Amino acid sequence: MANSAHPLQLAFDHALEYIAQPQARVAGTATLDDLRSALGVELTDTGLDPATVIEDLIEACKDGLNRSSGSRFFGWVIGGSLPSALAADLLTSAWDQNAAIYAHSPAAAVVEEVAGAWLKDILNIPSTASFAFTNGCQMAHFTALAAARHHVLAGFGIDIEEAGLAAAPAIRVFTSRKVHASSVAAIRMLGIGSSNIHYLAGNDAGQLLPEALETALQQAGYLPSIVILQAGDVNEGIYDDFAALIPIAHRHNAWVHIDGAFGLWAAASPSHAHLLNGSYLADSWVIDGHKWLNVPYDSAYAFVAHPESHQAAMSKGAAYIAASTNARDQINFNPEMSRRARGFATYAALRELGRNGIASLVDRCCRFATQLTSRIGALPHARALNTPVINQGLVRFLNPSPTATAADHDLFTDQIIAAICAEGTVFFTGTTFQGQRAMRISVCNWQTNDEDIDAIVSAVERVIATAANQLAVPHS
Repeated sequence: MANSAHPLQLAFDHALEYIAQPQARVAGTATLDDLRSALGVELTDTGLDPATVIEDLIEACKDGLNRSSGSRFFGWVIGGSLPSALAADLLTSAWDQNAAIYAHSPAAAVVEEVAGAWLKDILNIPSTASFAFTNGCQMAHFTALAAARHHVLAGFGIDIEEAGLAAAPAIRVFTSRKVHASSVAAIRMLGIGSSNIHYLAGNDAGQLLPEALETALQQAGYLPSIVILQAGDVNEGIYDDFAALIPIAHRHNAWVHIDGAFGLWAAASPSHAHLLNGSYLADSWVIDGHKWLNVPYDSAYAFVAHPESHQAAMSKGAAYIAASTNARDQINFNPEMSRRARGFATYAALRELGRNGIASLVDRCCRFATQLTSRIGALPHARALNTPVINQGLVRFLNPSPTATAADHDLFTDQIIAAICAEGTVFFTGTTFQGQRAMRISVCNWQTNDEDIDAIVSAVERVIATAANQLAVPHS
């Protein structure tokens, strides 16, 4: 018999139940085989009642979900979902608007227009900059660097969109070893080529050295160049010295792009804004919304100081498209044509938090990252590898054997991370930092509180003690 409940009501009821348990077990328990068995059912010829489909989906997936929306998930850099942002995202699905042009959805277009202006104000980006709402920083990089490609080649009299790369000289890209893989991927997708990336020397903290950039640009001569700088790298949250580096790049006619996937949010905090001194001088910036702003996946933003280059790289049209003459058509700034109306969730999150709320969220997460790093690092068989600059901490675990090697410590670190996640109180992920394995502590969820920190440290202490006891050498 068909289920009489509306499938949307079933989904809504389950969603409310799910988010009401922010401190439930964090890591999913289902194995790959479990999930394949539960989800890999026979596809019928006649189909099923919609409510039954949703009930089955909930049941099949329940043990295969990591509770990344909760207050104790610190893997990668994944935020949660603010109440208003989650509700707005639900409306986004129900409204089902194509946010390609104003004519498709006037409300979706104007929401992006307003939210984009708010974001520029909060992030200290020039009000004249253009912007794009993308699905993540990967495509935000692609968007901003496409504008950069257009701009630097236009200086050589080349219309890259018309002539293509075959008519263009190679573009040189200068950056540090801190550059994120998503920037490199965008460079590859744009046809610039990873072999044209030049990794320059940094200081002990990993910040790109001004003298290294000056020398590299001098040696490049009058060639099209792009400089990529970091606003919070993934391991330590390190920021490049924008005030020193950007003027050097501009003296050599290079475009400056800032990867601020999560670190650019520091601009919203009076306590951390100094890390971004001089960043407003750049030519483009990217930042995620589904990280520190805590809007649902997927959400990111690209900003470009040269709107004409941005539009030249992205604009598209067709006879059937009803172009607007006085409103903002999103396809002139985005890689996609048809796309989700991501602006509603961002608009809601910004209104819910306000300027002070965003600043408080940034400060709170930074404080918790410092506490977790120092307190876990002080436990037996653990060592903190950094003092967080913002919300990124690193801890290494040390094999208790007196003859343990660096490789033993690497293995022990990965074993402890796996055991912590299996225990269920908290979720961390690993990384390789300066040639050694470490646990990465990444705090950016709006719900994390002091009680979480105490519970997490206690759980980690128990896991380490159990693992150390198992490795203890028996007494004769």
